[in-house]
Amino acid sequence: MKRAALTAALAAGLLLASRPARAHCDTLDGPVVADARRALAAGQVTPVLKWVRPGDETAIRTAFEKTLVVRKLSSEARDLADGAFFETLVRLHRAGEGAPYTGLKPAGSADPLFRHADESLGEGNADGLVSALNREVAEGLRSRFARTRALRAAAGDDVAKGREAVAAYVDFLHYVEGLHAALKGESHHAD
Repeated sequence: MKRAALTAALAAGLLLASRPARAHCDTLDGPVVADARRALAAGQVTPVLKWVRPGDETAIRTAFEKTLVVRKLSSEARDLADGAFFETLVRLHRAGEGAPYTGLKPAGSADPLFRHADESLGEGNADGLVSALNREVAEGLRSRFARTRALRAAAGDDVAKGREAVAAYVDFLHYVEGLHAALKGESHHAD
């Protein structure tokens, strides 16, 4: 079990390191906006405060209260106020992670890995996630390894082919570097 947990952590770190920060916290169907929708429906800000740093709590409380007032005006005003609140909440959440805020993303735009991770937490069982991550890591390593070996073998003294082989080698090493960084526990969420 310890090995499976280490493998999952390694794979998750690698996947996050090898891609731009694309967590689902900035999507309209992510957990931050889901909690914001529940908070607005209940008229209670508390469920969203966990997503921001203590120093940002006042800004969220203020934005929430204004949203509650404006959303009563009309359905159009509600949609606009809710969107502005989601933007503020996600922007401050991302800032708390040290990650850039690049706007809200459409529902369904996050990597399925994040949905899988949430489902695993909900089910209380990480085995499916561990298996999925193991497959993705193995595929990533094997494909980069094979490409690098094939391009090296074909390069000979041809400079253009040599450069292509070097580019593949660099990609392979960066992938391995991401694995190593994940093993050391380095975070790669913020870009």
